Amino acid sequence: MRLQGMLIGWIMFASVAFAEPGVVDDARLLAANADQGNWLTYGRDYSNRRFSPLAQIDTTNVATLAPRWTYRSGVPNTFQATPIVVDGTMYLSLPFNHVVALDARTGRQLWRYTHKRRTEKMCCGPANRGVAVAYGKVFIGTIDARLIALDQKTGKVVWEITLAEVTDATSERADQLAADDPLRKQAATGTTGVGASMAPLVYGGKVIIGITGVGYGLHLEADRPGAPVGTVVGMAGQTTRPGFYAAYDAATGKKLWQFDSTASDGWEGEYRTRTLDGEPLQRDIGAEKATAEQYRDAWKRGGGSAWTTPAVDPQLGMIYVGIGNPSPQMDDVTRPGDNLYTVSLVGLDATTGKLRWHYQQVPHDMWGYDVASPPVLFEAKIDGKMVPALAQAGKTGWMYVLDRRDGRLLFKSEPFVPHSNTFMRPTPEGIDIAPGAAGGANWSPVSYDARTGLAYVAALHMPTRYMVREVPATADKAAVRYTALELSAGPSWGLLSAIDLQNRGKIRWQVKTEQPLVGGVLATAGNVVFTGEGSGDFNAYHSATGEKLWRFNCGAGVNAPAITYELDGRQYIAVAAGGNALFGFRQGDMVIVFALPEGVKGGGATK
Repeated sequence: MRLQGMLIGWIMFASVAFAEPGVVDDARLLAANADQGNWLTYGRDYSNRRFSPLAQIDTTNVATLAPRWTYRSGVPNTFQATPIVVDGTMYLSLPFNHVVALDARTGRQLWRYTHKRRTEKMCCGPANRGVAVAYGKVFIGTIDARLIALDQKTGKVVWEITLAEVTDATSERADQLAADDPLRKQAATGTTGVGASMAPLVYGGKVIIGITGVGYGLHLEADRPGAPVGTVVGMAGQTTRPGFYAAYDAATGKKLWQFDSTASDGWEGEYRTRTLDGEPLQRDIGAEKATAEQYRDAWKRGGGSAWTTPAVDPQLGMIYVGIGNPSPQMDDVTRPGDNLYTVSLVGLDATTGKLRWHYQQVPHDMWGYDVASPPVLFEAKIDGKMVPALAQAGKTGWMYVLDRRDGRLLFKSEPFVPHSNTFMRPTPEGIDIAPGAAGGANWSPVSYDARTGLAYVAALHMPTRYMVREVPATADKAAVRYTALELSAGPSWGLLSAIDLQNRGKIRWQVKTEQPLVGGVLATAGNVVFTGEGSGDFNAYHSATGEKLWRFNCGAGVNAPAITYELDGRQYIAVAAGGNALFGFRQGDMVIVFALPEGVKGGGATK
């Protein structure tokens, strides 16, 4: 078996070494981890580890890091993209789904695709988290729920398909709230709908992507400019459709399989009173069962958005996806049961999309605890044996580690954010709960260093007040029930954590930041961890200790994950600086690429 593995590895290496420059085929994608100079997929390789073996920039010289070039897109808005770098060309999605190809040495624009939306309605804002590049095409999912394939050399459309119809059918409106509720005066920034914000995954000739917005609720503006989104409202009975992940033929766009986020058979689950890891849930099981027949078809409109790019295990032939909250968001009376497969990690057969296993982090979610951060694959030492494992940083504030063969929980980490009133029901007077709906770990991808067993998690402490209201029926209006959440009055902050996944999730170190962290982490063999803040600071930390080694203010919120690549013997660090409107972080339109100054020696990192 070892000889066979070495032979396969050599074949893959040879395919990469002799492939035409710029061409990304299956062999290159499978060998992406060994491709030091490029960043070929969203998570750098199919394991989603976001760890680079490059070490020219290290703990001894990172303090001299300086901008090498800057690209201004002209689209100053929430910017969350991971750039893809292939043989000297950077492919980048912009807010509103425009796409550019840039010279990765200089930032010169090579081509630009301008996206024309079919609707002005956006469920979830203008942000996009990245493209996929393979087979001579650049793939992007759009905020108006399309999947588009562009020619890699020209940016011209090769094909496009509709993932789901975008309608204005939602009836969630602020004027449905109680007459004395001050929220009636706030304008909506988003609502239930359908779109695609995740970076697609390309594997085995297929493009895999999911839709978002189906469990979103009504988002209301803050009461002052530049502040985070003020309130999210979920209304009983206001539901949409199931979310899904689906695979499409990369050559033609033909759909090959679809996995729906809600279970047509078994949606109600086992009516669990505790999470699978033992945390008590405040549920009224009797009331749920009493209404089960009345709401037996709730799964047909059950939500479960797809926020995250999957990980792939080619040996097992499986992909691993995360699923969002059920619909209606937070308000639970019209969806009795556990609401499978919402708020779950799910293992799917990569060829057919069939369910292999699921692990539901929060049955019958009432808090917006979507599985949003991408899963990461690694090998865990359990009882002296190496086990193929999967780790995912939850909005719940724990990192869950599963056996990726069958979804069995191996352990969960120590909490990486504070907890209070976790899994308590909303009340009429309001109850402060932490983590709130923002997390924990939000969509931000983590990084994992297999040399040390440390996973690096960018997280946030934003306690949230959950309230429930009921508006009685009148002669001309039906009764309305809704659950609303808003930020608590107390302080918020960010936490960067190093979690030891070879020591059952013990926290090795933590760094507290002034602002909540959302955007993601990059770790390198130079023993440096990079992450950004909404203030515009882009920071470098020592991966072993958390000591801050360098910072650079980018002028807009750094709320996207960084990448690194190498050209002509020089290592570069690239990151988008465009802020995040939902969190009130300053918006911008830049990608900034850093390198060591001429004459500074690199590669002196030590473990």
